[in-house]
Amino acid sequence: MEQVIDRFLRYVKVYTTSDPERVTFPSTSRQLVFADQLADELRAIGLDDVVRDQYGYVTATLFSNNGDQAPVVGFISHIDTSPDFSGENVNPQLVKNYQGQDLLDNQQNMILNPVDFPELLKYIGQDLITTDGKTLLGADDKAGIAEIITAMEFLSQHPEIKHGKIRICFTPDEEVGVGTKHFDVTEFGAAFAYTLDGGEIGELEYENFNAAGAKITVKGRSVHPGGAKNTMINSILVAKQIIDALPPTQRPEHTEQYEGFFHLTSFTGDVSNTKLEYIIRDHDLAKFEIKKKLLQEICNLINFQYGKGTVTLEMADQYYNMKKQVEPVKYIVDLAEQAMKDVGVTPIIRAIRGGTDGAQLSWKGLPCPNIFAGGHNFHGPYEFVPVHSMQKAVEVIVRISELVAKK
Repeated sequence: MEQVIDRFLRYVKVYTTSDPERVTFPSTSRQLVFADQLADELRAIGLDDVVRDQYGYVTATLFSNNGDQAPVVGFISHIDTSPDFSGENVNPQLVKNYQGQDLLDNQQNMILNPVDFPELLKYIGQDLITTDGKTLLGADDKAGIAEIITAMEFLSQHPEIKHGKIRICFTPDEEVGVGTKHFDVTEFGAAFAYTLDGGEIGELEYENFNAAGAKITVKGRSVHPGGAKNTMINSILVAKQIIDALPPTQRPEHTEQYEGFFHLTSFTGDVSNTKLEYIIRDHDLAKFEIKKKLLQEICNLINFQYGKGTVTLEMADQYYNMKKQVEPVKYIVDLAEQAMKDVGVTPIIRAIRGGTDGAQLSWKGLPCPNIFAGGHNFHGPYEFVPVHSMQKAVEVIVRISELVAKK
């Protein structure tokens, strides 16, 4: 089990951040460098059919040692790290026997403490891996990659553990929402799969947000302020009208569980031109459609008030709730739940307040619930992962493989 930690510490030092502004796939060539390294490692541990394709997908097979009766199961994680915070020059810190103290480098004014992050108290006495306060850590999703590879190596070295055919895949660009764009479900050849992309130990998820992205451009009219009466249109203030018209209780900082939100992710502008970017989320499809309609109606009203063309709205769906696709094969969720119980992990079954590659894969025809990778506070300098949680994730993968072989 030490191997999963050694792998993780090595992986997070590889710079793989994706870029939401790029139109290439993958969005950054650095992801291909890591993909090649992973492909070499998979060959070294004895997996077959190892391929790194032109898009950066890495796939491999562990063949059955128990005949061909069991369905083919897949395990999937993503290569890239979030562009929300720096993922370059990651310097992971291994904290032995955590006892509730403050962590991180105080000189960076980044303090990971149980007051602000009470979940730390769940891990008293355990070893933790944190950042140094300057970058994110990358447990999302290099913890998942390390766990999958370690589990495959363990199974290949222990033929007494019976399993069916297993397929694995590591995808690029999940963090920018296009990780499955070129994923060939038929070629992958699994009946179902699991993403290792969840948070704390025990998480098991088969519901996620319906998601859309919106780009709003506000065109103003700039004139000299001395003679601006009844003439100037300040695009910044018009943009603020849009912000204020959306329900403040439906912002991420005021929502939880199944509550959806409008999240303003970017605001840039001047008197003449302002741009807003939103993401829109809701688990309930009807409420999701209502949210999109509300934003469209607000923009229409602004155009009525200031003139046609003042506001331009570009809005597109990004992914949908996987629940509809997974429920007909709910036994795959039950399998993962049983596997967790068998290795001493208490399952926490809840909806994802986000999305994974599994959501899009489920709608492509590959039902794909999400399992914990063990980390907390993804996408920022307060990220950490307990060593024990990663080790248990490896055990869950191995146990799922055993249970599938018995189907």
